[in-house]
Amino acid sequence: MAKNTTKKIKELNGEKPTKISNEHLNKMQEIINNLNRGQMEIGGLETRKHGLLKHVASFQSDLGSLQEELSKEYGTANVNIHTGEINYDEQAD
Repeated sequence: MAKNTTKKIKELNGEKPTKISNEHLNKMQEIINNLNRGQMEIGGLETRKHGLLKHVASFQSDLGSLQEELSKEYGTANVNIHTGEINYDEQAD
């Protein structure tokens, strides 16, 4: 008997399949593997992102400390970062 004929006979007798076809199984496994790989990549990116966010927060803290130091020493932290020139607020004089 042909494969499809056997399937039809089972359907007519009220029997339900016990397994999916190898084609469907392979397709499902491939999709799940791709999904898992994508989720792993996202996890790796999120881990890197977390580390970078910590570095940025540290740099912001360092800048804040330096600005406080500059304000105490020069009266302002308003500095041209390219030339080092201090930009005093003219209204404060």
